[in-house]
Amino acid sequence: MATKLARVLKYGFQNFWRNGWLSVATTIVMMLALFVFAGLMLFSVVAKTAVTALQDKIDISVYFKTTAGEDDMLKIERAVKVLPEVRAVEYISREKALELFKERHKDDPTIAKALTELNDNPLSGTLNIKAKDPKDYGVIAAYLDHEEFTPVIEKVSYSQNQTAIDRLVRIVGAANTTGIAIIIALAFIAIVVTFNTIRLAIYSNRDEIGVMRLVGASNAFIRGPYVVEGVLYGAISGVLALLLVTPIIHVAAPYVRIFIPEMNLQSYFYGNLLSLLGYELLFGIALGTISGSIAITRYLKV
Repeated sequence: MATKLARVLKYGFQNFWRNGWLSVATTIVMMLALFVFAGLMLFSVVAKTAVTALQDKIDISVYFKTTAGEDDMLKIERAVKVLPEVRAVEYISREKALELFKERHKDDPTIAKALTELNDNPLSGTLNIKAKDPKDYGVIAAYLDHEEFTPVIEKVSYSQNQTAIDRLVRIVGAANTTGIAIIIALAFIAIVVTFNTIRLAIYSNRDEIGVMRLVGASNAFIRGPYVVEGVLYGAISGVLALLLVTPIIHVAAPYVRIFIPEMNLQSYFYGNLLSLLGYELLFGIALGTISGSIAITRYLKV
């Protein structure tokens, strides 16, 4: 068994080197498919981080009427907390709101004087509500628009970031769809190119294959070298694609950090290098194996 496996590997490597420029062209096409695949994986991580960062900055602000009682406001807080769409709720009382306002404008003498002259707290209590998913804010706003809350709630407003995050979610979705389409197209081209390369190898070795069949070689032994050849295309392409991505990460990381301070692209890349390499090799070997299997099944009559 070990001898047969060694021979299969040997013949597979020989086929790879014999094809020369065809092997180079096949590897380049497959490398491009894997390069896009790696880019899409990294883009998904960056996009997810951006969405999460923006999601943490948006909320629904509920402004209570100045005549609303503390018990009524706390009752609404408890009602909102149990909604399945809600991630977090922060209640700010009128007194707390006044403290925060004074702290924020402590260096403005005009505002400080105006507050001193007032006999009453002009600020109202508020609720800041964060949803589990940006799409849930509409559901929460609709719930707060109920008639029973009208005597207590002055208004319910969305954060200005809501428009930005909705737009970002759409852009990310479109980009992911486009990336997947490109990967499928390049993967198909890679399979076709690899298929034709292996078919040519089978044709050029047809006399050797005939001799192997005459001496009783098994189907698996004849198929083996061509599957190994396909695996080699995929494995080499996976490594080269990741090497091609590396300098691009170094160039792009500072710009990504400017727009998304929470994202350190270089740290993520090197921290997950083995996982990314594993995915690249898995995808590349799968493409090569599929190509080799199709070529053998279609053109090698065994």
